[in-house]
Amino acid sequence: MDHAAPQSPAGLSTTPSWLLNQTASHAARLLSEGFAAHDLRGYHYRLLASLAEDGPASQADLGRRCGIDRSDVVAAVNDLAGRGLVVRAPDPADRRRNIISSTDAGTAEARRMGDTVDRVQRDLLAPLSNTERAQLTRLLTRLLEHHSRH
Repeated sequence: MDHAAPQSPAGLSTTPSWLLNQTASHAARLLSEGFAAHDLRGYHYRLLASLAEDGPASQADLGRRCGIDRSDVVAAVNDLAGRGLVVRAPDPADRRRNIISSTDAGTAEARRMGDTVDRVQRDLLAPLSNTERAQLTRLLTRLLEHHSRH
């Protein structure tokens, strides 16, 4: 039995959108596997990294900073709080609102997960030189910025 990778029509497999989509699927799988080793997911990393980089925030602001829907932020923060990686405290300026802060354990976990992200980048981009990696990052950034404005 032949287990070769499925072939796509040549007209499709040479289009940037198809290539980006296929590469994004590989990247998502590699990140998911890497985060699973931490027993966490991408949302967890985004929240922990944001708290480590930008400091405490309300749940709503944290969601906006990370581009995560409010209900998903609540679920992820609940999970992180249950693991002792973040704490909620009433906002002294508005008692109806909670401020989310990273614990020392959360900051350490953000660093470990960041190391996983770095390893995944190396694995994903292994066939590219450092110059090519920088060029790809610049081009993808330009595409994303352009389409994010529209």
